[in-house]
Amino acid sequence: MSSYVDSLPTVLRPRDHRDHADRIALSAATTAGVHMRTEDVRAWIAERRDANVFHVERIPFADLDQWWFEGVTGNLVHRSGRFFTIEGLHVIEHDGPHGDGPYREWQQPVIKQPEVGILGILAKEFDGVLHFLMQAKMEPGNPNLVQLSPTVQATRSNYTKAHGGTNVKLIEYFAPPDPEHVIVDVLQAEQGSWFFHKSNRNMIVETVDDVPMWDDFCWLTLGQIAELMHEDETINMNARSVLACLPYHDTAPGALFSDIQLLSWFTNERSRHDVRARRIPLTDVCGWKQGVEAIEHEDGRYFKVLAVAVKGSNREKVSWTQPLLESVGLGVVAFLIRDIDGVPHVLVHARADGGFLDTVELAPTVQCTPRNYAHLPAEKRPPFLDLVVDAPRSRIRYEAIHSEEGGRFLNARARYLAVEADETVEPPPGYAWVTPAQLTALTRHGHYVNVEARTLLACINAATAQPQGVS
Repeated sequence: MSSYVDSLPTVLRPRDHRDHADRIALSAATTAGVHMRTEDVRAWIAERRDANVFHVERIPFADLDQWWFEGVTGNLVHRSGRFFTIEGLHVIEHDGPHGDGPYREWQQPVIKQPEVGILGILAKEFDGVLHFLMQAKMEPGNPNLVQLSPTVQATRSNYTKAHGGTNVKLIEYFAPPDPEHVIVDVLQAEQGSWFFHKSNRNMIVETVDDVPMWDDFCWLTLGQIAELMHEDETINMNARSVLACLPYHDTAPGALFSDIQLLSWFTNERSRHDVRARRIPLTDVCGWKQGVEAIEHEDGRYFKVLAVAVKGSNREKVSWTQPLLESVGLGVVAFLIRDIDGVPHVLVHARADGGFLDTVELAPTVQCTPRNYAHLPAEKRPPFLDLVVDAPRSRIRYEAIHSEEGGRFLNARARYLAVEADETVEPPPGYAWVTPAQLTALTRHGHYVNVEARTLLACINAATAQPQGVS
């Protein structure tokens, strides 16, 4: 069997594909697609929701099918040994006075999912403009059940049919992809506060094939998707993550820090953080209590672990039970943004989370659930939280409520914002002003830009991209 590399011709080629950026910018500037008008998408999503049988019901842990609490560890596991487990995590940070968060040591439940899933979007030109194949996909944790997802959104257990269900549609374009038609292919981490070392393969692959059009799929331009990103809970987290990795032209004359300086600063942040995270048995986690229907923090903060029974008539498996993590309270995720010599910059935070594979990733200026900090004195609250939450409407450049990954999280919602800051804002240790183009370049590498920052980056890039020569 030939390898991925063996399938490439032995000829020299340019090290980058500049035409990709041109075509992506044209798609971002095109708000009229060939398949569906943007103003009709929400009605189409509602129609797909009504056309299928969707039902999610909370159940006691005892009613889980094929899931059980392991005897020795108390970990919540699937009997097949596949999918994921709920375990315990013990985190200790030794970062001196500039560590992240108000606590230097804690324990919590965490999702351990060693499989690398595929988040793949199929692209195709129609009338000379790139369109992206989006799926109206039901996920049990979505507040509105159905949102626009990538063409393929599947764990290895799903696309190898460990659940006993049907084939994942169009998986053949991504596992493996044709190397001549790859636009994006990078491993990206998911939430480091809820997952332990979780990565997914974020992919965009172009095709010239006549792709079958099932009822739950539609082709949209990037400009259409950008407009939909301004609507609440319409584009799901996985789609936002993938779209953030698209290559765009950088038309800015420069940045506050050179790329070498930025990477040096980031390397220093990774070096100075000493985070010791180790998995422990779920039964050993301190400060959490387990009941018949939930595992929750003794003070009612952070999140809960619970169980649900699900029916989804258009899923590969139409009914199942599973654990989910339920968020406690609405989150706030925000970039402070300002122009420096006419060039937009966002204030990033080199954030350490216990579940990150490489200790630190670049995060938004603010990323938290305010309710979790309400009991703490002002000096222990996240920097800039009050500035963001209390921002006047005139300073808000972007705002929408988005939900997080609905396959593992229940009602995990956050208010995503880009808030204009003035020149008096001084970055504290662990923060730096960078351009969106610099962040976009870093998404070509895994574990540099966290999933919340990728969401905001996708919204900023899609809304501002233009083809070269178009004003």
